[in-house]
Amino acid sequence: MKKMRCYTELAYVFGILALAFGTALMVKADFGVSMVVAPAYLVFLKLSQILPFVTFGMAEYLFQAILLIAMIMVLKRFKIWYMFSFITAVFYGICLDLFIRLVSPMTMVTFPSRLFFYVIGGGFCAMGIAFIFRTYIAPEVYELFVKEISSRYKIDIHRFKMIYDMMSCVVSIALSFVFFGWLQFEGVKWGTAILAVVNGKAIGLFNHLFDRMFYYEDGLPFRRFFTGGAEESMPERQIVS
Repeated sequence: MKKMRCYTELAYVFGILALAFGTALMVKADFGVSMVVAPAYLVFLKLSQILPFVTFGMAEYLFQAILLIAMIMVLKRFKIWYMFSFITAVFYGICLDLFIRLVSPMTMVTFPSRLFFYVIGGGFCAMGIAFIFRTYIAPEVYELFVKEISSRYKIDIHRFKMIYDMMSCVVSIALSFVFFGWLQFEGVKWGTAILAVVNGKAIGLFNHLFDRMFYYEDGLPFRRFFTGGAEESMPERQIVS
């Protein structure tokens, strides 16, 4: 198969759009969101009861802003290119709100229809992550946090990613109980657990498919602005998520 060219900047856009669309479908299906976004989703559910103008997308980039500040405090350093991750979070949040509005009129009443769209949503999320692996443009703060903290304290990045995901799950369950009552699970449901098991394999499948279909090159000379002044290889980015 002859490979097609894919610019890394387009991979970034496709990745964010696919992630936002997939998350919107999973929210609509209501079987639970991923562990990573669950804390922001719980904050959105609670705040929107008090402040109706608050959206899931807004909660996402506000939560990531807090996470970015926490990371800077732990590292005791600030690099200007960290801000690019927050810009990505805002871009993702805007896209997420747009897709949530677009899928809102969809009818998902029966269990099979909800399950179908939940699986489709999970597939789009895995596709989005696979695309984002192939761009130099800053990922969301979630990925930056894992990468920078594990690097600073010389922790195996896979192990720290697992710890981070589990802590996100614990925080989400605690928020659900505090906000909505004891043993009331909102956002974190059985679909969340299944995603945790199969998501890595799904991303791997898309990685393999995209590597067979495309070769990647930069269309714009901006890589140095997103890597702290140093070149960063694609495999190093692939390790993070």
